[in-house]
Amino acid sequence: MDKAAEFKKIVAQYSNVKAEDITDDMRFREDLGLSSLDFMSFLGELEDTFDVELEQEQVMHVLTIGDALKMLEEE
Repeated sequence: MDKAAEFKKIVAQYSNVKAEDITDDMRFREDLGLSSLDFMSFLGELEDTFDVELEQEQVMHVLTIGDALKMLEEE
């Protein structure tokens, strides 16, 4: 499974949207309904799954699925 597919599978666990229906322009809070707590838990799972350390400054600018995938690619 590629990184984007694995990423969307994790997102789907925290939202009511199926992984295959998640698009890059979807916003975490508005479109996917993640609360602040959900988002923080999600970030922790991303760090564990992809073996990365996300900086708070980076994360503050992540609004969409595409933003997050770009950030992961840069890690």
